[in-house]
Amino acid sequence: MQYKRLNPVTGDVASVTSAMTVSEVLTVADKAASSFPGWAAAGPNARRAILMKASEALEARQEAFTKAMVDEIGATPGWAIFNLKLAATMVREAASLTTQIQGEVIPSDKPGCLAMTLREPVGVILAIAPWNAPIILGVRAIVTALACGNSVILKASEACPRTHELIVEAFHEAGFPEGVVNIVTNAPESASEVVGALIDHPGVKRINFTGSTTVGKIIAKRAAEHLKPCLLELGGKAPLIILDDANIDEAVKAAVFGAFMNSGQICMSTERIIVTEGIADKFVSKLRKKVETLKAGDPSEGGNQLGAVFDQVTVSRVNSLVDDALEKGGTLLVGKKSDNVIMQAVVIDNVTNAMKIYSDESFGPIVGIIRAKNSSDAVRLANDSEYGLSAAIFTSDVALGLKLARQIKSGMCHINGATVHDEAQMPFGGVGASGYGRFGGKAGIDSFTELRWITIETQKCHYPI
Repeated sequence: MQYKRLNPVTGDVASVTSAMTVSEVLTVADKAASSFPGWAAAGPNARRAILMKASEALEARQEAFTKAMVDEIGATPGWAIFNLKLAATMVREAASLTTQIQGEVIPSDKPGCLAMTLREPVGVILAIAPWNAPIILGVRAIVTALACGNSVILKASEACPRTHELIVEAFHEAGFPEGVVNIVTNAPESASEVVGALIDHPGVKRINFTGSTTVGKIIAKRAAEHLKPCLLELGGKAPLIILDDANIDEAVKAAVFGAFMNSGQICMSTERIIVTEGIADKFVSKLRKKVETLKAGDPSEGGNQLGAVFDQVTVSRVNSLVDDALEKGGTLLVGKKSDNVIMQAVVIDNVTNAMKIYSDESFGPIVGIIRAKNSSDAVRLANDSEYGLSAAIFTSDVALGLKLARQIKSGMCHINGATVHDEAQMPFGGVGASGYGRFGGKAGIDSFTELRWITIETQKCHYPI
């Protein structure tokens, strides 16, 4: 059976991929499990060499990746190229980790006992990646796991199966042994059945998922039935705090980038601009002028900062947030509602906690402005959310910025920078409804290895019985 993904802008067929059955998926899992011991036994430099080749194979597919992302999800070419460049960096970072998967020798109270810890690969890793940053998040889902000696199954998004297939094709070209890097593609209606079967498979030892909080909870519950650990990177409602002493021009640039890059369809997107009263009017005036320069249009034509949003459901969700905010006293600062997936940037001022935009993740090109009394009130507002992924603070007082950053409940916080910030070597993840566990750099090793305690007795032992 086959599955057709349609272009969200034109309605034409964007890609055709296999709609795998549960039986086929289980065969893939069996293959991944049988390939694990051989890959786990490979030396660190052997793994590193293949990963470095994979980064080159990815970059060589720039044209194919760009076309796939434009056609499948309505991304702009610029967003596609950014995805590819960061993803290639992630592969190189993972390659550097192969000799850093280390244990330690721990002093023992027992005479003659040499005690140590080792980190070992665990088996098959199920990696479930989303559509919004498909190359970055597809690659991130598998590279550290591979560097640690695990075999992987990339469960492709139904929204961008061809984009995710290209990742696996690049890794195969790099020379990974048969069965080490695998992909599963499926029709949307069979997603829950396919994922459930993979989680239940005895060879699958850990799961990582990037996506909505709702689905993340379902996956975590299913995995918990088998006591299988999960790494979950879920939703966000990132706050951008702007204090009275902030550089307004820099804050405006960060706000626009954070809110509207990829039409706001990034887990770290700025969803709440929290600005203190002393600077609010000046900031809002400059923000409006900047946002009015943004153009939305068909991504295949180029020259547009905003391409298409994912689907009509996104359009309806954003429109609903606009209606609700205006009915409850909000001010439409920039933009308007839309009837199609090419959506203009929307800014709502005077947002209050009575409005849905205050608490609901929009995952679209809309941002709300909340007025705060002072820095303490700004932190209170920032923490008034179930989510805790990314946050940012603008202030000229770096010491104060650091103090406030430590009070904000989020996995990441940036002082005088945008909420959207990712680097391959940094620990990436959130708290609360934004999930748990960390991708990125050495922090990611913990999610894809088992820590074991090993002892060696070097002299005769005395036992009490």
